[in-house]
Amino acid sequence: MQVPVALQSLLIQIAAALPLALVAALRPFETAPPLWLLALVQGSVAALLSRAWRQPPWWQPLHFGFLPLAWLAHGAGAPSWVYLAAFVALLLVYWTAFRTRVPLYLSDRKAWQAIEVLLPQERPFRFIDLGSGLGGAALYLAARCPNGAFAGVEVAPAPWLVSRVRAWLGGGRVSFLRRDYAGLDLGDFDVVFAFLSPAAMPRLWQQAQAQMRPGSLFVSLSFGVPGQRPHDIVPLADGARHTLYTWRM
Repeated sequence: MQVPVALQSLLIQIAAALPLALVAALRPFETAPPLWLLALVQGSVAALLSRAWRQPPWWQPLHFGFLPLAWLAHGAGAPSWVYLAAFVALLLVYWTAFRTRVPLYLSDRKAWQAIEVLLPQERPFRFIDLGSGLGGAALYLAARCPNGAFAGVEVAPAPWLVSRVRAWLGGGRVSFLRRDYAGLDLGDFDVVFAFLSPAAMPRLWQQAQAQMRPGSLFVSLSFGVPGQRPHDIVPLADGARHTLYTWRM
C-alpha cells in the first residue's frame, strides 16, 4: 500500500524531531543545545529522510526549512495571524499538490520559443497548457501566433487568478479555466502541452491516447512518459536543463 505523500511528510517531520526532543528533555536546561541548532539538525535529518523515502525532490528543501523557519518566526515575535496568512497563501498556490503530486512548476522563455517552432504556421489550431500556472506559456505563444486559439487550465486558485488578470490586461485572447485537466476532452485541441511531474505522466498519457485525435501533438516539458519513446526530443538552447518531448498521436 502506497503511503500518501502528505502522510509521509508528517511522519518524516515527527521522526526527525523525536530524537532531538528526547536529547533536549534529558539534558539539563543549561547544557541543552540551543534551539536554533536543534532546528537546523531536525531540518537536515528530515531532508535526508525525504530523500531516502524517494519523495519528489522539491520536498527536501521544504522539510529542511520547515522547523528553522518556524523557529525564526517565533523568535521574531510574529503575531498569530501571520501563520494563518502564510497557510492560506500556500493553500491558494499549491491547492491539490498533496493529492496530484504536481507542484507549481513554471516554464521559461526558452521552452516557449521551442514550442512556438512546433506549432502550425499556416492553418488555425487550438492549443492548451495543462497546469498553466501563471499563464506565461499560453500568453507568450498567443502574442506570436495569431492563427491559434489558446487556453490554459489550472486548479490552484492563486495562479489561475493571476493568469486571468494577465489575460485581461493583454486583451483577453487566452482563456484560462480553473479546473482539473482530467475532466477535459483533449480531443478538442490540436496541441496539448504539459509541464507537470513524473507522477502525473502515466495517467495523462492514458488520457491523451484515449482522447486526442490522429495527427494532433502532445508535448511534455522535462518529463517523459514511462515506457513510451517520444517521436522527437528537443534539447533547449544554451545549456538549459529542460527538454521537450513530443508525440504525434
